[in-house]
Amino acid sequence: MTTAQTAPPQPPPASPPPSMRLRELAFGAAAAAALRAAARLGVADALGERPTTVDDLAAAVKTEPRQLRRLLRALSCYGVFAERPDGTFAHTDVSRLLREDDPHSLRAITLWCTEPWTWDAWPKLDEAVRTGHNVVEDLYGKEFFVYLNEDAPESADVFNRAMTTSSVQSARDVAEFLDLSGAASVADIGGGQGHVVASLLEKYPAMRGTLLDLPRVVENADARLREGGALAGRVEVVPGDCRAAIPVQADVYIIKNILEWDDESTARTLRNVIAAGGPGTRVVVIENLVDDTPSMRFSTAMDLLLLLNVGGAKHTTDSMVSRLTEAGLVIDDIRPVNPYLHAFDCHVPA
Repeated sequence: MTTAQTAPPQPPPASPPPSMRLRELAFGAAAAAALRAAARLGVADALGERPTTVDDLAAAVKTEPRQLRRLLRALSCYGVFAERPDGTFAHTDVSRLLREDDPHSLRAITLWCTEPWTWDAWPKLDEAVRTGHNVVEDLYGKEFFVYLNEDAPESADVFNRAMTTSSVQSARDVAEFLDLSGAASVADIGGGQGHVVASLLEKYPAMRGTLLDLPRVVENADARLREGGALAGRVEVVPGDCRAAIPVQADVYIIKNILEWDDESTARTLRNVIAAGGPGTRVVVIENLVDDTPSMRFSTAMDLLLLLNVGGAKHTTDSMVSRLTEAGLVIDDIRPVNPYLHAFDCHVPA
């Protein structure tokens, strides 16, 4: 592949006036579509560590060179790839995240946020705002996850890969953040494939753990937790719905990114945790927030997407505090885990 020497990056453009900023926002779908196209074409994977000509990139990803240049030029306006003075393109810190092999890859999440159903649902946001109800059931005649699994299996697969990627990445941050010294056991409630509990068990070799989630979810638990896995001797994998019951006792309960349902489902889950743990039990709730966070644009966008597909919502600090205290928990501390997650450290009072 032909390469060129790295040239100095171009200075950032000046902030546009309000009229142009609004035009840019109105064309936001073009940026999302461009990201999706680059991810599906594998452009970031084909681009090496040195600036590369469009012709060589086009040959690598089997596209028409002139059209690929248009795509790359559009993305470079947002800092995704960089166009050099000689017409070659190079990676940026942002575009590297579209690589499949990057340890912090966001390729699967980029695809998930731009799946075909999203283009059907976003234009109906005004309807969802007026009624407070999700629009997916009206669009497809089925509850969102039923639709995915029955009618859009490829999209369901993208969802599973995106959630796995996100969970693996955030699990490392959660394990590094949490101090569970002195605890003998931890339970990951609604913990998906168990990446958080696996990371915690690796951090604390004497600790035992439990993963609880729906049967179809825990069937695909992290290989470290399954029979023959490195942590299998110290963990119990329990199929179940945390909104119905939590037949698990532990010193510490972790509840991460699942309290986005309707208020009654959230309240039932918290009551079940309190009943299972009993007085003195530590409960750590970890959520994205839509206030007081560096990731406001991301979190508020996800909040609107939850309204569209399942009728759920992200929490503000106050709404999360309200749910936890109304359930009977005492909040001891609230701290950021990373730029997009906050931890509410609580206990069950005596």
